[in-house]
Amino acid sequence: MKGLIRTPAIIYIFLIILSIILGFLSRMVTSVPLWVGDVLWATMVFFMVRFIFINQALKQVVIISLLFCYGIELSQLYQAEWINQIRQTTFGKLVLGQVFSWGDMLCYTVGIVIGALIMKMIGANKNNSFLNG
Repeated sequence: MKGLIRTPAIIYIFLIILSIILGFLSRMVTSVPLWVGDVLWATMVFFMVRFIFINQALKQVVIISLLFCYGIELSQLYQAEWINQIRQTTFGKLVLGQVFSWGDMLCYTVGIVIGALIMKMIGANKNNSFLNG
């Protein structure tokens, strides 16, 4: 259809920003469980990886996203003073986290699956073309 946004990159940027906003809102509303933010963080990571590897198959983007998220979580097992100082900053808390949790691994998996399902719902195929454009 003519007139629709045809550039997938713009859609990914929108989805990244939306994930960030929803993630911050989830942390501001005390009645929202903390795991919701973890799911949204992984969804944001998925959209960022999709943006960076825009021409890769969806399956590859899922694998890269999972490896990144799991790597970040596993890095929390490393407790050196220099990285713990980074983890004490706002940026460090948001990106690196602080404490390893198997529950977080599950949240990351769910968040990435949600991202992949959104890609399927909006019609992005493995060549990154959109059915509407």
